[in-house]
Amino acid sequence: MSPKRKDIPNGMPDFKRLINPTLEALQSLGGSATVNEIHSEVIKNMQLSEKIIDFLHSDHTSQTEIQYRLGWARTYLKNYGIIEKTQRGIWTILPTHKDIKSVNVDECVNTVRNLSSNKKNNHTNPEANHNFEDASMELPAENKPWRKKLYHILINMNPYAFERLTQLLLRECGFDDVHVTKKSGDGGIDGTGKLKIGILSFQVAFQCKRYRGVVGSPEIRDFRGSLTTNIEKGIFITTGSFSKQAVEEASTPGKQRIELIDGENFISKLAEFGIGLKERKDYEIDENFFNTI
Repeated sequence: MSPKRKDIPNGMPDFKRLINPTLEALQSLGGSATVNEIHSEVIKNMQLSEKIIDFLHSDHTSQTEIQYRLGWARTYLKNYGIIEKTQRGIWTILPTHKDIKSVNVDECVNTVRNLSSNKKNNHTNPEANHNFEDASMELPAENKPWRKKLYHILINMNPYAFERLTQLLLRECGFDDVHVTKKSGDGGIDGTGKLKIGILSFQVAFQCKRYRGVVGSPEIRDFRGSLTTNIEKGIFITTGSFSKQAVEEASTPGKQRIELIDGENFISKLAEFGIGLKERKDYEIDENFFNTI
């Protein structure tokens, strides 16, 4: 079990303080939202500082601490019967609770923990004392150990191999004519492709950055500056995360918008398309059933 970190910024909300803001974010977004939409809405509504937003959960993941804790907040709301996740990973408020504005946090946490204490889970939280989660609960999907292992593999890949992996992923996402430039490390364009949506097609350039840490706004500006006039869309892909300033720079009005794919999104897309990953199903044993039958 990992010791509690001492370097977490002051004011970092624990997962309990994120439960109702998560529900409020879903309500304001129409009752359904992606993980990224919930994250953006919560940090905006809570007016969290850049220091809190950009703080990484550990040196072995691209996930930020606030993303990690939001994962637990969603899990508690799900197990409490308020929200659910669709097969495509969209979080929605259940129709029976469509008008709910908030929950009693202590009641939610205690109810879920009482339910989980009666079950034997195959996956427990090795960092239970770090963020005050219950070790008997199954980890949120976004916090599973396989993601950390895959992150370690990606961060240690040959840079050209990572570009080929990105090329494959973009093709699975619907891109055509995807080419890498073979000029890795120059800070500019690493590849190009075409994205067709209906009768429209867009010339796209991308940069791949195997990065352990937070990508800042200077990298976004440098990438934008390398885009030629025939490029209609730019995509910045990294194994790391993007700082608040980088996100703002990427969507600055009046400038060419840069789409961002961080390490968490990259890993999720690999899982979605089954690239280098195979889903393994398992069973939870109801020992009480066998003991009482």
